[in-house]
Amino acid sequence: MKDYYTISEAAELLGKSTETLRRWDKNGKLPAVREPKSNYRIYKKKQLKIFDELDHLYNNGESNNFVEPKKKFNVIELFAGAGGLALGLEKAGLKCLLLNEIDKWAAETLRKNRPDWDVIEDDVSKLSFKEYNGDVDVVTGGFPCQAFSYAGKKLGLEDTRGTLFYEFARAIKETKPLICVGENVRGLLRHDDGKTLKGMISALDEIGYNVVEPKLMKAIHYNVPQKRERIFIVGIRKDIDVQFEYPKPYKKIYNIEDALKAGELYDSDVPDSAGSTYPEHKKEVLDMVPPGGYWKDLPEEVAKKYMKKSYYLGGGKTGMARRISWDEPSLTLTCSPAQKQTERCHPDETRPFTVREYARIQTFPDDWEFDGSVSQQYKQIGNAVPVNLGKEIGYSIVKFLNEVYEQKTNLQEVRS
Repeated sequence: MKDYYTISEAAELLGKSTETLRRWDKNGKLPAVREPKSNYRIYKKKQLKIFDELDHLYNNGESNNFVEPKKKFNVIELFAGAGGLALGLEKAGLKCLLLNEIDKWAAETLRKNRPDWDVIEDDVSKLSFKEYNGDVDVVTGGFPCQAFSYAGKKLGLEDTRGTLFYEFARAIKETKPLICVGENVRGLLRHDDGKTLKGMISALDEIGYNVVEPKLMKAIHYNVPQKRERIFIVGIRKDIDVQFEYPKPYKKIYNIEDALKAGELYDSDVPDSAGSTYPEHKKEVLDMVPPGGYWKDLPEEVAKKYMKKSYYLGGGKTGMARRISWDEPSLTLTCSPAQKQTERCHPDETRPFTVREYARIQTFPDDWEFDGSVSQQYKQIGNAVPVNLGKEIGYSIVKFLNEVYEQKTNLQEVRS
C-alpha cells in the first residue's frame, strides 16, 4: 500500500478535480507537502484518513455490511426505472410494497422480472400514497435534478412544487416512513450553486425529517466494476433516535474482466446478446486505439478529423475514442453506448458493449430481462442504480430499521 499520493492521484481517489485539490492546498483546507526527492506536492496517506470514502485504504480486514432484517420491512420506491435499486434493496432483505415508474418499457421490465411486485405505471403527480400511511418503513426514489423557485430564505415543500422532488417529498409526507432515501447524480451537489440541494434538505426538515449529511458514493468501492458516482440523501423521521450509517467501502476493486468473465462476481462468462455497432468510419478510427486508450493515442490528423471542433476545446475529453481495458473498471455507463463524447469501446473487439455486458457492468444478474428495443434497454440500464450499490445501501437501511425495531420492542417490554 502506498504511503503517499500525488495531487492527481488523490483527486482520482476522491472524485474531485485536480484544480479543487490545488485550491484546498492553497487555502489550507487540505495542505499538501513536498516530496523530498521530486519536490512534487503530495499527500501523505494519513492526511486522507479524514475522508470516509477512502476507508478502504486503511482497513486491514475486509468490510462486510451484511445484516439480517429482524422483521419484514416495507419499501415504496418512486422513479423505479429498470429496478437496479429495488433489486438491490430486495437482496438486502427489504420488501418492495409498491413501485412507481412512468416509462412503459421500464415498468414492463419490472413486471416481467418480478410479477409479485405492485408496479404502478403512471405519472407520480396523479397518485396518492395516503392509504399506505403506517405500512411503510422506507420511501426511496431517484428523482431528477430540477431547480426550484425561491420564496424567502427557508424553503418549504411548497417551494419545490412542480418538480419531481416535490412528488418524492409528498409521498414521504403522506406515508410517514421511518427513513427516506433519495438518489441523484453527482451534479446535484453544485446544481444552482448548491441551492437545489439546500432546498431539498429544507423541505424535508419542514415535513418532519432530519437529513443526514448527503454522501457522494463511488460504486467501485461497493463491488461494482464501474466508476459511477451517485449522491444519496437520507432523511430520518424526527421522532426516531437512531443514527444512520452509510455502508463501509470494500478494499477490492473489480474491473471489466471481473464483469464479463467467470470469477468472483459471476460464475460464468457473459452471455451473448444484442448490441449496437459502430459505423465503418468510426470503427476504422477506434481500431487504432489500444485498450485503456483514447483520442490522444490517435495520429494527430486522424484525431482532428474525428473530433472536429471538440479537438480545440478545453478539458481532457477523455470519453472520446475511449477503449476500456480488461484490467480497469468501466467509466460511467451512459444511456447510449456509442455517443461520440462518451464512448465505451470493448477491450478487444471494436464495438460498444452489448446489452448483457452493460447489465453486468451495472451488476444486474443474467436472468434480469429488459423490455423494449435495444436502444430502450441500453437507456434503462444506463439510468439504473448499480444493483450491488443498492444492496449495500439496503444493508445500512436494514441495520437502521433493526435498531429502531429493537428500541420499540424494549420500550414495550418496559411498559408491560
